[in-house]
Amino acid sequence: MTELRRRLLAELLGSALLAAIVIGSGIAAARLSPDDTGLQLLENAAATATGLFAIILMFGPISGAHFNPVVSLVDAAFGGISRRDALAYIPAQVAGCIAGAVLANAMFAKAAMSIATTHRATGAHLLAEAVATVGLLLVIFSLARTGRGASAPAAVGAYIGAAYWFTSSTSFANPAITVGRMFSDSFAGIAPASAPAYVVAQLVGGALALALIRALYPGVTPQEAAEVLVPHPEPAKATV
Repeated sequence: MTELRRRLLAELLGSALLAAIVIGSGIAAARLSPDDTGLQLLENAAATATGLFAIILMFGPISGAHFNPVVSLVDAAFGGISRRDALAYIPAQVAGCIAGAVLANAMFAKAAMSIATTHRATGAHLLAEAVATVGLLLVIFSLARTGRGASAPAAVGAYIGAAYWFTSSTSFANPAITVGRMFSDSFAGIAPASAPAYVVAQLVGGALALALIRALYPGVTPQEAAEVLVPHPEPAKATV
């Protein structure tokens, strides 16, 4: 298997697991705590934060563990990966998140694809998505650019767990997971009519984060910028 195919497989599987964790834990939370929305959110956030930590450790050494088109695009802007590879990552991430949504539905005996009906796209939600995305990218690239990439799995998990609570949107911060969540009419779902505005807000957040990272951490070499969530492996050392 070529190096790029290995990385695409890692992004596909990691994105699928991410969506399964987010959506599956949301379904479980709604069933276990049907009368307490706050407890449902706590359960969903805890599962997402800890699960994200684990899957970044699992797939980071292969692909950098992006699982997020905005992360891939910003990484390409800094020279961490090529633009061609970033554009190849995005379909794998989206397909993985859709597959993870289907898997989560199936594990809880729901219809394999159930279109979400939860509308979320108010002005406050969109502002929250931009803020959540800026914060996520600042966490990732500030660690990468200061030689602390090994701390990223824990830091990213902690940030997303916190952002479930401090943002009104519960911090999707990821166009791929936004698309995936459309396919589960559950606690974690988002109606298709709301999703495009979320994606736009996330891309705006990514552009703002790119400018902030350049201002805060100037003069970083492409090699340093390449360490996104964990250092990318050297191609010569890759195993099949």
